[in-house]
Amino acid sequence: MIANKTQLAVVMPVYNEEGAIRDVINKWTKELLRLGIDFQIHVYNDGSRDNTLSILNHLASENKNVIVHDKLNSGHGPTIIQGYRENSNAKWLFQIDSDDEIGTESFGDLWVKRKRFQFLIGKRIRSRQPLIRKLISSISRIIVSILYGNKVYDVNSPYRLMKTEILKRIFFSLPDKMFAPNVVITGAVSLFRLRCYEIPVQQRERVAGEVSIKKMKLLKAVLQSFYQTITYRFKIKKNVLF
Repeated sequence: MIANKTQLAVVMPVYNEEGAIRDVINKWTKELLRLGIDFQIHVYNDGSRDNTLSILNHLASENKNVIVHDKLNSGHGPTIIQGYRENSNAKWLFQIDSDDEIGTESFGDLWVKRKRFQFLIGKRIRSRQPLIRKLISSISRIIVSILYGNKVYDVNSPYRLMKTEILKRIFFSLPDKMFAPNVVITGAVSLFRLRCYEIPVQQRERVAGEVSIKKMKLLKAVLQSFYQTITYRFKIKKNVLF
């Protein structure tokens, strides 16, 4: 199902975020209303096992801008792909995670600059980050730089504003079960020389909820992501025409 043609569709995957999701939705609603944007917040509940879905349904009953999509658990990446595709008729797509680690403060800057760019992204500034995640980020950045180009530094940032008319060709070309689609999308942006804008955004430490993938499962998933990022590079120009 394709959403109505709104000015902005926010795609927000959520998994077990009962402690944060109410504040996150309310903060983004307040900010987008302040900016005078015609928007919908599409929240994708990825099989949460806590009270997240109940909270979301209550929020949607009070907030006409919130649309809840309840789905079986498939993981963060496939959920994002689904959200992008199902809302590809909106003029702009904005993806943000539901953990409240990145706030609303910088979105106005992205929104103001959107007429000059096709892809606008936040470069995360983090005071502390586990060594394994630093290593993963560095390797991802190196792989994307070598194979796709290096127009963007934070290749997997979950804070991205995208012109749908251009990027939807990439969304529909991705494998349904890609672990880290945002990495490949960022790479494609560099490969096809789209107009990019990157700003620093502050990332806070998580205070509620839980990380959806941990320890050895993370390592296995990351190796899968690297493999998908590399192999997709040799298919993308056949699958996406600009």
